[in-house]
Amino acid sequence: MASCALLRGERVYSRESSGVRTHSQSVLPMIQQLLEEAGIVLRDCDAIAYGAGPGSFTGVRTACGIAQGLGFGAGLPLLPIVTLDAMALAHLERHGAGADVLTVLDARMNEVYWAQFRFDGGLPAAVLPPALSAPSDVAPVGPVLACGNGIAAYAEAFAGKAFAQDADGDIMPHAVQVARLGRAAFAAGHAVPAAQAQPLYLRNKVAYTKAERAEMKATQA
Repeated sequence: MASCALLRGERVYSRESSGVRTHSQSVLPMIQQLLEEAGIVLRDCDAIAYGAGPGSFTGVRTACGIAQGLGFGAGLPLLPIVTLDAMALAHLERHGAGADVLTVLDARMNEVYWAQFRFDGGLPAAVLPPALSAPSDVAPVGPVLACGNGIAAYAEAFAGKAFAQDADGDIMPHAVQVARLGRAAFAAGHAVPAAQAQPLYLRNKVAYTKAERAEMKATQA
């Protein structure tokens, strides 16, 4: 799913698309719709926040590339936002304050992206930073509330773990939370020039040879 959001004062404008078009085809029209609805042009904005990752290679690369193109064109700085942070904020907004939040995102290839957060002034602060690991290696510190699609994707690996029992699997990275975290980051002076914006992949290798894929399948069998 691709999503976009615009914050103007206290009002939130958002769009999302889960259709057959690629993210690169759907994002720019959605951004134009948001600007028209808000009655502004892109140059009227303070900055552009984007989901820097971790996530799918194509999705993260597309988000960063589109944000850079818009930033260069409008002369605006960028705010790279970690997608797991956005998930933690979404959990807080849906369920309220409680224990630390564990975000678990399916990374495919029998791995997950995960991090642990607690909240300071309504914003997520990392207790354990974003990591890529096998599901069995997810090890939060103390009691946590969990969210993300990674737990259901590897239900067998997480079976018996307390945090998996009531995990909210519907929470995924979304532009509304990215925008809210971007506003906070902008206020804190964390904006960067478009040329310096980078994706956060975590996985060092995103493609495998036929021999490597065959070896992986043999190991998993």
